Amino acid sequence: MTLVCAFTMADRLSRIHNGLVGLRSAFTMAEILLSLTIIGVVAAITLPSLTGNINERTWNTQRKALYARMSQAIALMPSLNGYGKLSGTISDDGSQSVTEDTAAETFVTDGLSKVLKINNICDNEHLKDCGLASKITNIKGDSLDFPFDMQTLNSGILSQNFAGHPSYNQLNTKAAAFETQNGESIAVYYNPNCSINQAFTNYWNYVQPLFCANFLYDLNGSKGPNTVGKDLGFITVFYAVDPVVVAPVPLMQNSATGVSQIAAGKECLKFSDDSRVPNKEELAAMYINKELIGNWDAGGFYLSSSTDIYEGAPAAWTVDINHGTMYKTSSRTQGHALRCIKR
Repeated sequence: MTLVCAFTMADRLSRIHNGLVGLRSAFTMAEILLSLTIIGVVAAITLPSLTGNINERTWNTQRKALYARMSQAIALMPSLNGYGKLSGTISDDGSQSVTEDTAAETFVTDGLSKVLKINNICDNEHLKDCGLASKITNIKGDSLDFPFDMQTLNSGILSQNFAGHPSYNQLNTKAAAFETQNGESIAVYYNPNCSINQAFTNYWNYVQPLFCANFLYDLNGSKGPNTVGKDLGFITVFYAVDPVVVAPVPLMQNSATGVSQIAAGKECLKFSDDSRVPNKEELAAMYINKELIGNWDAGGFYLSSSTDIYEGAPAAWTVDINHGTMYKTSSRTQGHALRCIKR
């Protein structure tokens, strides 16, 4: 009898001990709440960065695909000038009166829509119906009204009177817009009188007469963030015959001023492995869209990677971002401002 009681008591003590050990190995409610709090804080810190990286990769893929489709479409058009009607007067002081303007809309309806799959076309009064936001943010971070014509895109496109050179004037054209089958919303700024590529036989020229069309695209409509360099960007077409299509993505900041063309490539690599010096057409496109970029050097002259010959010696092409004048420099070692772009 005594032996049975001893075993029973030992068994009970063992069970109590095991129970206490089990209780000690479990988490308390306070410990669980603390763990969840730590997990929440870590998630709040890392998720925005992770989401931003995913969005960036998605936008880059969409941007490259859109550029490829637009380049193929433009190449199929026999000529880029002469669409629509643009009539009016320009006074000696550069002021103008436009009496008729169907240029951009006709360029889309009669030209681009024949070589590119388009779902919806919007005239100047209904740009929002094509998914375009009324407010956008430039690369610098400034909030801008959506440009509804060439003058609000860049007023310098219409009129220039650079010292020592002939003046340049052209009539303002209203923007039109369209939506693609892939869901992009695109505004079109069109110059029906653009010229062929003859300017670069000289040492300088205005950018304005060389550009035929500029496309301000939004990869996801008015959804947001509606920021240039993210879901917004631009594609610019130069020369009425044998066109060149470019879609640079400028970095937010300038490099150091006084950079030579010889040193420019290494200067751009300081920002990232995929940044480079823009060629002359990419730099000209950056002038056309300079308000969508912002943060320009007051000196004005920016360096491109394009080379040429000037007075028998190698020279670099530059663009005066204040006036749109394109120059050959006297030497590739001459220093200028530099704005690098992404690949």
